[in-house]
Amino acid sequence: MGIVIAVANQKGGVGKTTTANALALGLKRGRNKVLAVDLDPQGNLSFSLGAATENVRAAYHVLAKECGAGEAIQKTPLADVIAGNIMLSSVQIDAAQNNWEFILRNALSEVRSVYDYIIVDTPPALSVLTINAFTAADGLLVPILADIFSLQGLARLNDTVVRVREYSNPALRMLGIVLTRYNARTVLSREIRATAQMIADELNLPLLNAAVRASVVIAEAQSMQVNMFKYMPRNNAVRDYKKLVQELIERGL
Repeated sequence: MGIVIAVANQKGGVGKTTTANALALGLKRGRNKVLAVDLDPQGNLSFSLGAATENVRAAYHVLAKECGAGEAIQKTPLADVIAGNIMLSSVQIDAAQNNWEFILRNALSEVRSVYDYIIVDTPPALSVLTINAFTAADGLLVPILADIFSLQGLARLNDTVVRVREYSNPALRMLGIVLTRYNARTVLSREIRATAQMIADELNLPLLNAAVRASVVIAEAQSMQVNMFKYMPRNNAVRDYKKLVQELIERGL
């Protein structure tokens, strides 16, 4: 049975999609079978993995129960993908209906036995799409920028996780918080890491040792729809993502 990992943060621009891309490709390097599910209407994860987003069965159709998850899977040279697109902005999930939180979980049950890992990228909001991702997930990974504004949303995100555990997924595990665009040479980044550790301790959340440095190479690889681990394997940020994947595995992923 495949392990479902949601990558989430209600704040945009924190490296969430890049982290989902790196996690999918990094886990696939270990000869794992990996499926990427893009729940972000922007569809950036889908594009970065070489999937079509228009005129195809996509995540919208799965959530709208117009097709099964298996029918929406695209096989690209990089990964298997259920694509996201702008139609997700208008998906009608009635929060008044019974079991609306379980739509994605039930849909993925069709394909979980086929994959070792299913990586779910979520929109930058705590919406019905995000709740569906949390309910479907075994683990949650939270990327945050190494700045004070990113830290402010952690408590709200944690509140959502607590509610999901109470109502729809008691087994949801917090895999950790990962700092992105981190620069250990600056005093500010080091102070942010110390503050993040303090907040993580208060919320009983793990702050991962791996921190990802900024690099244009990552954006280049995604824009060219190539595997970052093959494109520039010695790049600092790419090496950081390798360490992140390895740390998650060592922590029991």
